[in-house]
Amino acid sequence: MNWTQVIDPLSNLALSALLASLPIFFIFWALILKKMKGYKASLLTLLLAIAVATIMYGMPVQLALLSGLYGAMYGLFPICWIILGAVFLFNITVKSGQFEIIKSFMASVTQDRRLQAILIAFSFGAFLEGATGFGAPIAISAAMLVGLGFNPLYAAGLCLIANTAPVAFGAIGTPIITAAKVSDLPEMAISQLVGRTLPILSVIVPLYLVVLMAGFKRSMEVLPAILISGITFAFFQWYSSNFLGPMLPDVIAGLASIISLLLLLRFWKPKTIWRFKEEPQQTIDSTCRYSASQIIRAWSPFIVMTIIVIAWGFEPIKAALNSIGNLKFNIAGLQNSILKPDGTPLVIKPFEFNFLSTPGTGLLVAALISLPLIGMRFKEGAKIYLATLNQLKLPFITIASVVGFAFVANNSGMSITIAMALASTGALFPFFSPILGWLGVFLTGSDTSSNALFCKLQYNSAHAIGIDPVITVSANASGGVTGKMISPQSIAIGSASVGLVGQESKLFRFTVKHSFIMLTVICIVTMLQAYAIKWIVPRYKAVETIIKTETESLSKGFFYLMVLAIILALIAATVFLLNRKKKVLLEATMT
Repeated sequence: MNWTQVIDPLSNLALSALLASLPIFFIFWALILKKMKGYKASLLTLLLAIAVATIMYGMPVQLALLSGLYGAMYGLFPICWIILGAVFLFNITVKSGQFEIIKSFMASVTQDRRLQAILIAFSFGAFLEGATGFGAPIAISAAMLVGLGFNPLYAAGLCLIANTAPVAFGAIGTPIITAAKVSDLPEMAISQLVGRTLPILSVIVPLYLVVLMAGFKRSMEVLPAILISGITFAFFQWYSSNFLGPMLPDVIAGLASIISLLLLLRFWKPKTIWRFKEEPQQTIDSTCRYSASQIIRAWSPFIVMTIIVIAWGFEPIKAALNSIGNLKFNIAGLQNSILKPDGTPLVIKPFEFNFLSTPGTGLLVAALISLPLIGMRFKEGAKIYLATLNQLKLPFITIASVVGFAFVANNSGMSITIAMALASTGALFPFFSPILGWLGVFLTGSDTSSNALFCKLQYNSAHAIGIDPVITVSANASGGVTGKMISPQSIAIGSASVGLVGQESKLFRFTVKHSFIMLTVICIVTMLQAYAIKWIVPRYKAVETIIKTETESLSKGFFYLMVLAIILALIAATVFLLNRKKKVLLEATMT
């Protein structure tokens, strides 16, 4: 079966673009006006896209269904597999009680509300975004701030605003990985350009938070802390995204920002302790009651995770793992069945089930290693894993459906229709490109879902006006982060975490202005990247033209794995010895 894409089914590009946009308008209506649950809205959007593709675009039903199936499969693996591993690791840390130690340690650093906001909402929230994403950083950070005595509205609002710069690299880089898959651009190229855009926000956000809380004059009293946290985060976000890949920028930059701020506070303190005029009662004990060994043990799952994810990113290790377990297969009936309008076949890659080398498996390994380190039995871990699966079942349906919709829209030509209409804005399109990402995150609550929806459209639009598509694809991810703070899902999470259920409109009004301000910054930066500072755009090869060669021997990969095992064994031994020493000292004191 061969079928040629139709780009203008109504013989009027504007009307055809409106037709192709029907599924997007529907998800708007379903989420905003109908207030439909995300998974239901996403499933219905997928079905509507299949209907438009088959009835109006003439796409054979079989090809439309296979396109949706392929997209859903990719949504489940590796995207959902990565999320499952990240959330499982976080959940075992919470259930074991170790996260209470982390919270107490963070709260004990300073009594100044300005510094607590920087440390918890910005630095710690960014670290959590890198490890888990999908709303967890907002809920955890906001709850911690309320426990320390913050006004609930300020706590949730500050955490929503702080959760901007790290979003594009959240959940171990899932949004960038998705953007690369949908657009057929190398994920490293997207990671690099996003990592050259968002550090601008990363430097600004700490100051922005403190000015919102205390005003500009009071902000200058803690300027050293603002600068050290923002600049440190921005530098490591740039470095890791440009040289290590998209999986760890938030984790590394978040940890670096936390450590640098802690070191600063050992030698410098603000002259006055600033608090809100009227504060709720503090519910978190701000005196650190834990030893260094207990703190190291509590952080050990995230330390192990960071090391393993870095290792999983090395090409020799990937090659070694793929030599043991990697399965590639074509979707029967889909490959070479769709022709572009010019008659050339649409390239549809085989589905790659690299179940060992995928980051999700690395996260699972990290969680399994962490179980004995935090004093949890594997049987308990298995129960938590099943509970995590149950916790994520509806988000997984949402993600699979949204990615399935994206693949139907791309393969049918619907996204090309919209892209050609948008490209009619000509040279101004790069300015509007981040707005599309902002819109996607506002609708779906996820930069990952936004990238799945719009990155192919961004790619096609860029080609139509003659600019590098990595600019607009990256702008989708970068612009999307500014929509997170006003997304209905994020607002709901923030409100629920601080006891403001039913007052979501207040939180929305608190954040909406700041969302537009930051979006405007990204729009201007994208225009500059397209026309004024082209040198900032990374050089890369299109995915289709990359020929994989055995540049690294498998023996080198297995050697690296052995080194990794030794490092992890040393970490485990250190944690066990420190806690054994603590236990011996405690028993000696009691006797």
